[in-house]
Amino acid sequence: MQIPRPRFSIIAAVLFLAMPWLQGCTAGGVAVGAGATAGVAAYQERGLTAAVKDAKITAQVIDAMFRHNNTLNLIIGVETYEGRVLLTGSVKDPKHRADAVRLAWTVAGVRDVINEIQVNPDSGVVDLAKDTWITAQLQYTLTFDKEILAINYVVETVNGVVYLIGIAQDRRELDRVKAHAANISYVRRVVSHVRIKGAT
Repeated sequence: MQIPRPRFSIIAAVLFLAMPWLQGCTAGGVAVGAGATAGVAAYQERGLTAAVKDAKITAQVIDAMFRHNNTLNLIIGVETYEGRVLLTGSVKDPKHRADAVRLAWTVAGVRDVINEIQVNPDSGVVDLAKDTWITAQLQYTLTFDKEILAINYVVETVNGVVYLIGIAQDRRELDRVKAHAANISYVRRVVSHVRIKGAT
């Protein structure tokens, strides 16, 4: 049986997109939450407008996968940064990998699809637990490293492989992020799709 991977980013994207409607339906507490979400996005290098567009793309890619196959969105992760869609996960059937890439390209605003979906019939609960632990450890480390703007990085881990996407202030910062990732137990490899600030 294929193990669904937790998709915290999916929940965040849906909540982000839902904020305007939630504000109209609830009391001031949600409005504060919406302001906080917008504030976080505004501090990212990509800016608030790009963050909103990326969240919309992520939600639409997930929806396209769900409509095609209602389990595909549970086993494949979707992260979007500056219109670049990063697909991760572990599937048993290579067809699911191809379907996810094809569906991602159907969404308006997608500039690139980065296919990092692994075909692995042997991954399971132990791998999933380790991957979740690795991601949490790296996010914690980046957050408390004063030389890294952690808000500009998204982390995914699949079968011990850490995938990074976002914007680095410079090569030194990115090298520091990758070194942190490589030093975590159970990490087999670090794959970076991070853009250096100022580079096109």
